[in-house]
Amino acid sequence: MSIHDGHRQRVRERFLNSDLTAFEDHEVLELLLFYCIPRCDTNEIAHRLVKRFGSFAQVLDAPVCELQKVEGIGESAAVFLSLMRSVSGYYQKSRLEKNTALTTISEYGNYLVPHFLTQRTEEVYLLCLDAKCMVLGCNKVGDGNINSTNISIRKIVDMAISSNATSVVLAHNHPSGIALPSAEDVATTKLVANALIMVDVILNDHIIVADNDYVSMVESNLYRPDDVYDELIQKVLRSDYALPTK
Repeated sequence: MSIHDGHRQRVRERFLNSDLTAFEDHEVLELLLFYCIPRCDTNEIAHRLVKRFGSFAQVLDAPVCELQKVEGIGESAAVFLSLMRSVSGYYQKSRLEKNTALTTISEYGNYLVPHFLTQRTEEVYLLCLDAKCMVLGCNKVGDGNINSTNISIRKIVDMAISSNATSVVLAHNHPSGIALPSAEDVATTKLVANALIMVDVILNDHIIVADNDYVSMVESNLYRPDDVYDELIQKVLRSDYALPTK
């Protein structure tokens, strides 16, 4: 057994005995690199990665081409590290699949945040719920800004209907890292809500995600589901609109 083999075994045993509780960023990277860089001092490489990118999370967030600029990191190791970020998001989503009941805003947020963990561009998702607030599905309905022409209100309505949803939660991300709703976000939310209410589906909330954080339009007092239905009733009283059953 070489000196590197002995060290690697000790690091593995430390992980098996205590998980990653007492590990530092470079030590976690060192352990990961064991599995894609054989017979080499991955501790030094891990230190280089942290020095260049700043933290464990920033290393995993780095593009493959940038990772390869670090001495000791080849294409396979760069892809492996990038894969870890995607695997983390996939794992979180897998834990929160169907047959989950979501009844509070915090539950909406915790469910939706993992869908955006690996995204570097803006995307829009629709979370569909049944009458008991059980998850029917959560699917992407568009790429790009929530207010762009890439987001089809008709597609959102069609997905809600095809899922047989009673209510839905709209969500999109701000890759800039700031989850504050814009005036355009508020206006689009009302347009979507008005379209959905016409097919007897309630828009419960619009969640905006940035990194591991989120902002609820309902909690921010920028949207109220009851107001949409009240406005529709007023329109019915003034016109020939057909009112769906609530």
